[in-house]
Amino acid sequence: MEFAYIPSPSRGVVDLGPIPLRGYAFCIIIGVFVAVWLGNKRWIARGGRPGTVADISVWAVPFGLVGGRLYHVITDYQLYFSDGRDWVDAFKIWEGGLGIWGAIAFGAVGAWIGCRRRGIPLPAWADALAPGIAIAQAVGRWGNWFNQELYGKKTDLPWALKITSAEDGRVPGTYHPTFLYESLWCIGVAVLVIWADRRFKLGHGRAFALYVASYCVGRFWIEYMRVDDAHEFLGLRLNNWTALLVFVLAVVYLVISAKTRPGREEIVEPGADSGGVALDKGEPSDSVDAESGSGSDVDSDSGDAKSKGAAESAAEKG
Repeated sequence: MEFAYIPSPSRGVVDLGPIPLRGYAFCIIIGVFVAVWLGNKRWIARGGRPGTVADISVWAVPFGLVGGRLYHVITDYQLYFSDGRDWVDAFKIWEGGLGIWGAIAFGAVGAWIGCRRRGIPLPAWADALAPGIAIAQAVGRWGNWFNQELYGKKTDLPWALKITSAEDGRVPGTYHPTFLYESLWCIGVAVLVIWADRRFKLGHGRAFALYVASYCVGRFWIEYMRVDDAHEFLGLRLNNWTALLVFVLAVVYLVISAKTRPGREEIVEPGADSGGVALDKGEPSDSVDAESGSGSDVDSDSGDAKSKGAAESAAEKG
């Protein structure tokens, strides 16, 4: 007997007057805004200008969406190009289907273009964005809840997800809510990266690498629980192998980067001071005054010393 479960929404579309808003797209949009907002705060704290994160995201987000969709379509091509399927559905991104691996890879290309145009080091920008990306994934996973997709094995646990749709081969019943597991894991990843960044002053892309490695750990066991159709090799799903490979690459980068480029970047954005405000080339830097004293004080002390010396010399001659 079922005493408790997580209900699935009866439909994945919310009508805002004449405009239909799909729950999946809504979750993606909210996730992007959260990532940019948090990334902007972290970027300013690192010494960058306000708005720079949003400007570069204009390049990164579209590239990420295209990459995420390409990865999904390529790895699950049978959903769009097999008998009885319509290949046009491959372009219907609002119906779900984004691969995080493709989104991160292509998003990095877009971010690199944006950073290059601004003269900003990509690793520093990625470090600022890392926790926000994890939170964006946590929010985005709720889009799977709206679509009643990507759930795990059958279970009668109190937090089981109740699937009611019988479309596309679904079997109504209660299953492990893998979307919820991954959402909670991603929040934990964000907290871990923020803590480690403050504790160890991570730089040169190491905060981003920590995010990637820790996400892959969770994705591996969560992916293993899923029951949706997927390509398998040697008993593991394709995404398990991808998570394993990316985890190794992230850890290797962490180790090598820590040895070759220890510490954190002192300047992340040329022309910006520690408060994220651009410096006027015609104005003196406050940091110089702080170290050597203000110019007026030095001149005043020097003048007083010269006047005193001249007076003593005159007195001796007299």
